[in-house]
Amino acid sequence: MQDIQLTRKQAELMDYIEKFQFRNGKSPTVREMRNHFGVVSDNSIIKRIKILVKKGAITKGTTPRSIKLLKSVKERLNAAQDMAKLPILSTIPAGGATIGEQEEIGHLNVSHELFKRAKTSFVLRVTGESMEGAGIFDGDLVIVSRTQEPQVGDIVVALVDGANTLKRLVKTSGKYYLQAENPKYEDIHPLESLEAQGVVTGLVRNYM
Repeated sequence: MQDIQLTRKQAELMDYIEKFQFRNGKSPTVREMRNHFGVVSDNSIIKRIKILVKKGAITKGTTPRSIKLLKSVKERLNAAQDMAKLPILSTIPAGGATIGEQEEIGHLNVSHELFKRAKTSFVLRVTGESMEGAGIFDGDLVIVSRTQEPQVGDIVVALVDGANTLKRLVKTSGKYYLQAENPKYEDIHPLESLEAQGVVTGLVRNYM
């Protein structure tokens, strides 16, 4: 497509077709194109379509909506199918343990490669520097599974003595505790209780 030379009107029509296809999963009719561009006759639209076909920009059939899906639209639709919208909950500390209310503050589209089940996964924004050794930095978004069975060595969201934090789950001499990945921070040994509320399965970082 980048090598095909289009006039301004042809490019505008291509842009409209692409956006319509992605939004609706099908092509616009000549009437819909005509109404969008505010022209009285079908002729100007039909002429532009014929030129686009001749230039190889689109493939046309015989039915009103027979412009085949553009390659760019197919790629975007396929990519969209590999994504899921996960809830972003309130921040989890990766410093000293503090209580997190975990209220929903938004959503994030995430690739299925980073989690197994959308209905039992959520996203948390990390605050603090205690997990930098594990490659998790302040401001990162971690994807957490509620149902994955936590194993020793996993990075978990845990409730320890009534406070939430993000640490690595460790077991020594039959006892579990939470390990920081930064020598500036102390490990957390529970006084009464330690409950792993989720296992980190992925990480999203914004470099902007």
